[in-house]
Amino acid sequence: MVKLQEISDREWDYLVVLDACRYDSFEKVYLDYLEGNLEKRQSRGSSTQEWLAKTFKDKYDLTYISANPYVNSFGIPLDESYWGYGYEWNPTDHFEEIIDVWHERWDEELGTVHPRDVNMSFFENPGRERTIIHYMQPHFPLLNAGRGNRLGKMRNGIRDTKSTVLTRIKDKVGFNIEKYLNKNPLWMFGMLLDLDLRKIVKEIWRNGFKTTIMKYYEENLRLVLETVSNLIDSLRDKGKIIVTADHGEAFGENGVWEHHIETHIPTLIEVPWLEVN
Repeated sequence: MVKLQEISDREWDYLVVLDACRYDSFEKVYLDYLEGNLEKRQSRGSSTQEWLAKTFKDKYDLTYISANPYVNSFGIPLDESYWGYGYEWNPTDHFEEIIDVWHERWDEELGTVHPRDVNMSFFENPGRERTIIHYMQPHFPLLNAGRGNRLGKMRNGIRDTKSTVLTRIKDKVGFNIEKYLNKNPLWMFGMLLDLDLRKIVKEIWRNGFKTTIMKYYEENLRLVLETVSNLIDSLRDKGKIIVTADHGEAFGENGVWEHHIETHIPTLIEVPWLEVN
């Protein structure tokens, strides 16, 4: 039986979170970059929103360095943010200090935060005795195959949010629609919004959609792991380091594509838990 991912109850000094990282993909490539004891853990959520709300319920004396806009120092709760979907969880109620890498170092050309900028932010803000470092990769956009469009909407939704009755109704409706449609094969085409089809259409034609997308997903994972390894090299002998993920990513397994709220299939809730040597 897979152990539950108990983040707040574990002893660690630095917790590295890879957004949307599947366990099997991580297991396949991590030894090229990191050494340690790898276990499979079960996340409490199949999306970042659900993971945050169900994992961090208390107030924690730690620094959260975040490339993900849902963890922000602006005091914007999930249910007032873009795609927040009704979770009444406010990051400032749970973390003593939040570094908004998603706001300070957003790359407009990429449509996301490059992992090297997360490292730069960490070196400038070393944080408290316990620190969480949250990278956006291997989450889409795939840096070698396109530009992020949807993450920009999430980011702008945090910066410019104005909670109204209409936005709350929209989120409630969106929550129910996503739960109902999360096994619709049309979801796979949502990935196309973050891809440069001129670059990869020939590969898709030759190798198929899933094979091509998973290839670039693995490249995204390798890119962030190389950056994480550089960070870890600077933290030797400074404490215990764990590398994990908030949730996974689906590529057609159980009929599901991408990651959706409360969709608890193995590829979305089975995540790595690496105790770095």
